[in-house]
Amino acid sequence: MTVIVRDVRPGLPEDGEGFARVRRAALPFMLATGPQTAFDWAHAHPDARQRPLVAEADGEVVGTAEASLAHESPEPGVGNVNVFVHPGHRGRGAGALLLRAAEEHLAEAGATTLYSWVLDEPANRAFAERHGYAPSRSAYFLRLDLTGVGLPPLQEPPAGVELRPASVFAADPRPLFELDALTTADEPGDVSAELTDYAHWLESTWNHPLLDRELTTVALVDGRPAAFTAARTDGLGRYGSGMTGTAPEFRGRGLAKLAKNHSLHRARAAGCTEALTGNDTENGPMLAINKWFGYEIVAKEFRHVRTFG
Repeated sequence: MTVIVRDVRPGLPEDGEGFARVRRAALPFMLATGPQTAFDWAHAHPDARQRPLVAEADGEVVGTAEASLAHESPEPGVGNVNVFVHPGHRGRGAGALLLRAAEEHLAEAGATTLYSWVLDEPANRAFAERHGYAPSRSAYFLRLDLTGVGLPPLQEPPAGVELRPASVFAADPRPLFELDALTTADEPGDVSAELTDYAHWLESTWNHPLLDRELTTVALVDGRPAAFTAARTDGLGRYGSGMTGTAPEFRGRGLAKLAKNHSLHRARAAGCTEALTGNDTENGPMLAINKWFGYEIVAKEFRHVRTFG
């Protein structure tokens, strides 16, 4: 069986569907659909120099890779590469071919340091280490069965606090962009990020096909957005947490927990059957909140890093 690597063809729905199918099989803890992958390719920031790749065997997509520069980071020369191979097609060289093509692209784009997320499984970690990647920080994937044990009871917001769906900001989402930028700036991670491009945020985040504006919930304090939980849904009964955060001056008041609890209750009422999220292993406050909801850790991954030259 001959394996070839090529660029995706954004205009062909079968490439998006094949890409998403491999991602769901290799990483079932994250939402992935064909339309969503096609949207992400079409709306990638030009400074990211994104290049999505697929590995084909006998005309079937069996592996994927995404390579891009960390354009939102103030650190120059940082790139990201993530490779996934369908579990039924491993051991045939698809991963190595995808990684080589992605690395060559990023090197030409000026990257000197590459980061990659790798599931905490012996074969995956050995593959990364064989190709010069060393483990750094780690993260958990968590799952909550929305059909099982009940969620914590809903609580009335305290005086001066209102809970609203993100849809009420449809006419002017900028306050949510500003809150997202504040919380992203101090999110745990190897590479810092700064959200400064409002137009691109509107295009790629606010208008993302998986973003559920009715389930995305914002806590307002005296009318000002103070905390939020971003919800994504895939139409298959799965709910994914995109981001949950609180502006620094409002932390310690339980606002993020309040917003997420209301969002999860509404998600269950809307027919979602499972909720998925991910947390850095050092993010104790968010892990504690998710444990309170009933989330269980289902997998762990390690960020790996390689330096060129």
